[in-house]
Amino acid sequence: MNAPAESPYDACLREALVLSADWVPRWLTSLQETLQQREAAASNLHEKQGFAQARTVLGTHRTLVAERFLAMLAEAVQAHPDQGAALVAEPARPSVGRSLYSLSFDDLELMDHDQVQATVEQARVQQVVKLAAEEAFVVFNARFSRAQGQDVVRRHWRNPLGLEAVVGALMRALGTLHLDEAVRNRWLAVGALPLGQALERFYQQLTARLEQWGVEPAGFQVVQRSTRGPAPVMAGRTDSVPAASMIGHDALLTLDHLHQLLVGNLEQGGATATDHGAAGSGNAMVRTLAAEVVTLMLRRINDDIRLLAPIRELVQGLKPALLQLARNDPRFFADRHNPARHLLDVITTRGLAFTSEHDSGYAAYAQQLKDTVQALQGPSHSLPARLPELLHRLKQNDALTLAPARGLAMQALVKVEQRNLLAERVAAEIQSRNDFARAPGVVRRFLTGPWSQVVAQARMRAPQDLVTLPADAPALRYMDLLPDLLWSSQLALASCNRPRLIKVIPGLLRTLREGLDSIDYPRPQAEAFFQALMGLHEAAYKTQRDDGPQAASASRPTAPAPETWVLPAEAQESGFMDDLSIETQPAYLDTQPLGTDWQRLREADARPAGPLPVGTWVDLREDDQDLRCQLTWASPHGTMFLFNSANGRSISLTLRGLERLQQLGRLRVVADHGLVDDALDAVARQALRNSREVSDST
Repeated sequence: MNAPAESPYDACLREALVLSADWVPRWLTSLQETLQQREAAASNLHEKQGFAQARTVLGTHRTLVAERFLAMLAEAVQAHPDQGAALVAEPARPSVGRSLYSLSFDDLELMDHDQVQATVEQARVQQVVKLAAEEAFVVFNARFSRAQGQDVVRRHWRNPLGLEAVVGALMRALGTLHLDEAVRNRWLAVGALPLGQALERFYQQLTARLEQWGVEPAGFQVVQRSTRGPAPVMAGRTDSVPAASMIGHDALLTLDHLHQLLVGNLEQGGATATDHGAAGSGNAMVRTLAAEVVTLMLRRINDDIRLLAPIRELVQGLKPALLQLARNDPRFFADRHNPARHLLDVITTRGLAFTSEHDSGYAAYAQQLKDTVQALQGPSHSLPARLPELLHRLKQNDALTLAPARGLAMQALVKVEQRNLLAERVAAEIQSRNDFARAPGVVRRFLTGPWSQVVAQARMRAPQDLVTLPADAPALRYMDLLPDLLWSSQLALASCNRPRLIKVIPGLLRTLREGLDSIDYPRPQAEAFFQALMGLHEAAYKTQRDDGPQAASASRPTAPAPETWVLPAEAQESGFMDDLSIETQPAYLDTQPLGTDWQRLREADARPAGPLPVGTWVDLREDDQDLRCQLTWASPHGTMFLFNSANGRSISLTLRGLERLQQLGRLRVVADHGLVDDALDAVARQALRNSREVSDST
């Protein structure tokens, strides 16, 4: 087959739609035949009638099911790859189309009973389909990733043709039909395996197409595992802790039970203080489930090697107190404002600041954590009353939020953002002049770069009403020199009027130097511009023209947005990392050993560059050293970002600098949400697994 005229990626998406129009009807035929076989083999009348009803309804709605399924597939296929995950996670019904690995604790609390059941149902279908088609999908995904422009297969990239996307499309399609729940369940139960087999063939066909078009498979990045701990926990809401560590006797916790616990639907018939979880009482069920959630949550935190081992061990010392709290307040872990939940959040968040027991501030933090654990070992009846005071003490000693220079850094960065946003408007104002386009490039770049910052700085220092300013105010003078500067830099114009040229040069240079000094512009860069400008003036002076300026047409150039400018004093106050220094420093090397267990483990996918949520913990590489720091502030317009480390150091970055560090691999996300959130999300996913296993066994 000839190579497609469009890109292989787009051609593959188009081919997928063509192939889907063939395999979806064939899958429905297979489903109908299997339902008929099950009906014939049914051992009792009720079961036989159930399969007969499912077969009959499918025969009636077959065309509509195919149309809806294909429409949902087309919606996923035609979307941008980055939107693929959203199409899976945001179906027509809130829970339909949900990925097993995207379920969160907060999501579960917002679901109703039907949505919980639909989530369990989809998880079971995904599992069956995965077993049948995963091998073919992995081979296809490698070539499709290359067609999409990836050198390595990213673990968390949601392939719009992936297994979850297809199952999600099916669930959304069925969700648009008014079907009896029993019929729908039989379709899914019987059709899951044939669907997996159909997808296996589908992926094999797409792989063959990509191979014919010359698309080589992308590589698989090897993730080495540390010999001193379990699998790493990377940023994002995915399972990095082995599932085996969260199953066994924990199978009681199904998704339905967890949902009922969160929304308060479990009956509490026993006496709250005297029944002590006696079997048969409503309180026994509530307390047992709450204790199970606490146990699983702490187990997840204990396996999370983003925290140092001594910290994890101390956190486990909180278990008796948390279990006692769960007896009296079974839903405390779901309330972020509950003192016990808040205390656990603060402890684990502060623990992320340290990558070694020798880090500055670690000893004080560890001692405070020991004191907290010891204080919670007292009498159980006074436990709730002790929590607020312990929480207050922890917050008082948080170096990240109480860093002395943090307030000054934030103020400095707000000024930087305001000035740079104003400089962009000044640059646009300058570019709109009729005489701007014919000026030499060196002058245009100067005016839309440093000089726009000069004017912006002057306007920020001036009163709001520029009309009332005196004529010699810098905010006015710095713009008034534009006609002379633009005229004098043009050889064809300035050479025709040498007397004017001689007259304007001294005042022009004096005002330019004054303006650049007002923003502490570096002398070497300023002198380089003045040398270029004086060269233009000298050429105009030596060229004698008597015929007057010739009309010249020039297209209006579009100058790039001015570079972010930070005054030296502002840079010092905020620990500013200049964008230019980022460009010149080397990125991570694949063969370079990193400092900690987590850092040795290369992520199998590159996280998307861009702004991070405030509170994110990162490892920032600087001068071959890794600094663990937290994003503690972002400017109102999202152009400046402030990071703080546990030793009180501040580092600020522009949006461009942040994105560049991510692209170079010099800024790695450790956690972009709380570890307690991560642990509770893992509990919800384990409950979903348990529900799927219970469903499979019935």
